[in-house]
Amino acid sequence: MIRKLRDLLTKRDKQFLLGLLFFSIIISIIETVGISVIMPFIAVATDFTLIHSNEYYRYIYEFFSFDKEVLFVISFGVVLIFFYLFRSVINLVYFYLLNRFTQGRYHLLAYRLFENYMGMPYKDFITKNSSSLTKTIVTEASQLTHLLSAALFMMSEVFVVAFIYAMMLYVNYKITLLLTIILILNAFLMVKTVSTKIKKAGVLRAEVQKNFYEIINKSFGNFKLIKLQSHDKDILDDFGKSSFSYAKANITNATLGQVPRLFLEAVGFGMIVFIITYLVWKYENNISAVLSLISMFVLALYRLMPSVNRIMSSYNQILFYTKSLDIVHNDLMFNSEKLGDENISFRQEIVIKNLEFEYEEHQAILKGINLTIQKDSKIAFVGESGSGKSTLVDIIIGLYKPKKGEVLVDNRPIDEMNIKAWRSKVGYIPQSVYLFDGTVGDNVAFGLEYDKQRVEVVLKKAKIYDFLTTKNGENTLVGEGGVMLSGGQKQRIAIARALYANPEILVLDEATSALDDETEREIMDEIYEISEGKTLIIIAHRLSTIDRCEKIYKVEDGRIKNGRSHVK
Repeated sequence: MIRKLRDLLTKRDKQFLLGLLFFSIIISIIETVGISVIMPFIAVATDFTLIHSNEYYRYIYEFFSFDKEVLFVISFGVVLIFFYLFRSVINLVYFYLLNRFTQGRYHLLAYRLFENYMGMPYKDFITKNSSSLTKTIVTEASQLTHLLSAALFMMSEVFVVAFIYAMMLYVNYKITLLLTIILILNAFLMVKTVSTKIKKAGVLRAEVQKNFYEIINKSFGNFKLIKLQSHDKDILDDFGKSSFSYAKANITNATLGQVPRLFLEAVGFGMIVFIITYLVWKYENNISAVLSLISMFVLALYRLMPSVNRIMSSYNQILFYTKSLDIVHNDLMFNSEKLGDENISFRQEIVIKNLEFEYEEHQAILKGINLTIQKDSKIAFVGESGSGKSTLVDIIIGLYKPKKGEVLVDNRPIDEMNIKAWRSKVGYIPQSVYLFDGTVGDNVAFGLEYDKQRVEVVLKKAKIYDFLTTKNGENTLVGEGGVMLSGGQKQRIAIARALYANPEILVLDEATSALDDETEREIMDEIYEISEGKTLIIIAHRLSTIDRCEKIYKVEDGRIKNGRSHVK
């Protein structure tokens, strides 16, 4: 666990933690002093003769020129009051710094997770479940801050316990050793029973919460289908099971988390009674003579019990949230793409040489592909589903890296140093268009700086601007997933989005396959019109969508079977 936390924390975080470590030692010393001074104060308050018989009291008495013993005791008490006020303030400052550190880590962890997901190679990203990624950012990163907080609380309380324990050993080692045996037995019992169950509840919490997110995402994403099929009861049952299991795991954690405190309180009060009983038995008289000793032990236990309880509670919280650390650590260990900023020009041709690709070892999707695409040409890839045509285009536009072979642009290979610039030259129009809940303009400019004039220009090119003027222009709301628009309107917005960055290459990935024949013809006419002066690559099933392409390549079993020129 420590190694994983070190991997997640930055150098500055570790320096801050070191500062908190030293601060916690200072706090522990202050706590110990606060307890240890009670015994001499009560002793001198109950017996003024100690002021003159004890060399330390006498020295202070004479140094400050006290003329009455009562003034000395009153001054002692006033100093203690201010000391305890100072103790409270310094503890408050420590807890502020501790909470600022732990809660501030959520922002950094969530940002790093999101950055890592965004930098994930496309091949890796498509194997992930989006609801799991969302859960990791929103929930697991937050839970990890609870683990960090628990670890820091436990660290600070360990120092408090160590210093107070050392003081108790110094005052009376026999009583202290007896108390130690009782506390160790108590801790062993808690770890073997309560802590084990809390750890299991933490693993269950992570698993059922994953199902929780998945059910929500797939249900909201298929809301229309659920309404039509009227099987929402089954979905509600699944959600209910996950929700109940999640609640049950938290109930277990919250309930068992109180066991150490309640048990320790019983043990603590029992030990106080035991100490008094033991002293009565030892001295066979009233114990007013050892009142200061009793007061010190009572106060020490009063302060020690909450510290031991916090250590046990923090330990259990660490166990409960350990799965969050595993999840966040694993997701931050993904290799993000490290891309350079080299530019690349496209003036002549794209050449694909001896290209091979596979998703899984020894299961080739593409084999021995050789192809040349001239700039400003219009080409199409056709073939059965699963033939590899979409994968081939994804390699051409830089989403996948070939296993063998290379893609050259004007005799320059596409690599990590220039692939970023190459991707920026591509305008992509998918079959399934995802529009987020916002305005048309925001959806068109998605990911780029918003330019109202450019938005209007591309909406006009996509032949949807006139329709939008009857609504609210580029400020027209589309609804989540574009539910407030027709299929053709969504496709036109996708075209406008693809044109917004003024790409040199337009890619249509079966972009019109879900449209009716008339809407498809209209949109394809518009695409051919706006692709003048651009390279157009079409993936299609219907031949009607590629009737103006200069070359049509048939992809079959991962190979290009033929590439024929289309006679217009």
